[in-house]
Amino acid sequence: MFAAVLMIIAGVSAIFEGITALAKDDVIWRVRNYTFRFDLTSWGWIHLILGILLLLVGIAILKGRQWGRAVGIALTGVMIIFHFLWLPYQPFWSLIAIAIGVFVIWALCVDRSPSAF
Repeated sequence: MFAAVLMIIAGVSAIFEGITALAKDDVIWRVRNYTFRFDLTSWGWIHLILGILLLLVGIAILKGRQWGRAVGIALTGVMIIFHFLWLPYQPFWSLIAIAIGVFVIWALCVDRSPSAF
């Protein structure tokens, strides 16, 4: 349940990040000469889609869906990678999101319930 709730929180946060990037808000830093620099609209769509997927998988895990754990680990890993690449745009929030992702993966991997994997 811990992992599912954190995934839902991370998903909602990523949705707001995506909306903020799509709106080209002043909260996001403008970055130049960065290897993984994308257009802010591209980053917005990436975060929006990833946030929706995280939210849906978090809900599936809460409902006890068997596939949710493996998909949750994979999606959270992708979220961690994207937030690492997003570091120059929002460094403080990216570090928090990476930490949340690590906790989610840890919680999904250490579950010892009979329905685990």
